[in-house]
Amino acid sequence: MRRIFFYLVTISALFGLFSCSPSSSFENTVHPEAPDYSAEKYWIALPWRVDSGDSVPPGCELGENQKNAQVDVFYVHPTLYVMGRNWNASLSDKSLNSNCDKCIKIQASVFNACGRVFAPRYRQALLKSFFDSAEGPKAIGFAYEDVKAAFQYYLDHWNKGRPIIIAGHSQGARHVQQLLSDFFDGTDLQKQLVAAYPIGMPISKTAFKHIPLGDSATQTNCFITWNTFAWGTDVGIRNNLYRGAACVNPLTWKTNDTYAPSTLNSGGVPSPFNRIDKGVCDAQIHQGLLWIHSPDARGYFELKGFYHLFDVNLFYVNLRKNALDRTSAFLNKQGAQ
Repeated sequence: MRRIFFYLVTISALFGLFSCSPSSSFENTVHPEAPDYSAEKYWIALPWRVDSGDSVPPGCELGENQKNAQVDVFYVHPTLYVMGRNWNASLSDKSLNSNCDKCIKIQASVFNACGRVFAPRYRQALLKSFFDSAEGPKAIGFAYEDVKAAFQYYLDHWNKGRPIIIAGHSQGARHVQQLLSDFFDGTDLQKQLVAAYPIGMPISKTAFKHIPLGDSATQTNCFITWNTFAWGTDVGIRNNLYRGAACVNPLTWKTNDTYAPSTLNSGGVPSPFNRIDKGVCDAQIHQGLLWIHSPDARGYFELKGFYHLFDVNLFYVNLRKNALDRTSAFLNKQGAQ
């Protein structure tokens, strides 16, 4: 059932096949009730609570360490609202909330070895929003206002000056990019930024004035991103949306086009979250895309060259270790000052 759900997401994303779509404009839509982030039910993951953000895949040598972590992680989940009659999701949808919980388990958990994980629920934009140039930006902007409110609540009540990793995937990466612009880029808060990981969304190399694209495994105060495609995929996919986009190779943490063999892949974790697949794929940057050959394990499917659903999972262990490395580098730098 889970595989079918992810398959439908991919089909919808690539071909725009929406069996249920809003019948009215964004302005004429009755929007779902807004979240109150002082209530824990509007958070998928909080570090003092047992939840999906605490998960660790079987056999992982880098355990969960939120109790002792010196940094915080703010994670924004991707689009899981695939079919619906509203432009933005209701936070009372139990089935959707369950899928969001599972997503945090297989994505945001990658950071629980290095930091305390905070992941808000938000009235995410319907997937169709990313294919509708008239109404879509309004729904995406509406969703961002929730993410912004959640982040502000986190800052006001829980951060207390701690270093921050900010991360997200797909729609979540879109919102993280905006958070970086609104809260970090050239501000005092940027001094607390360990690193940002807005993964799975094309972002310009010069998206920020003061936050550079990372080009080493221990660089801090930077952003790291990639978009995963099958080897040989034409850069013109999606009307050149990805041409020249920022891209960091998660097997080398460099921005050059040097080939990284699968031996550098410490392990992917498939969506059932039941194993670690060492050497699951290689990686090479090609004109803004991250090319990989077909994964050497079941559970990481592609459609028309698109591995978007597994941007994080194909490199799970490498990313987990890298977040620890950047955290150590940041804390060491702070200690030296």
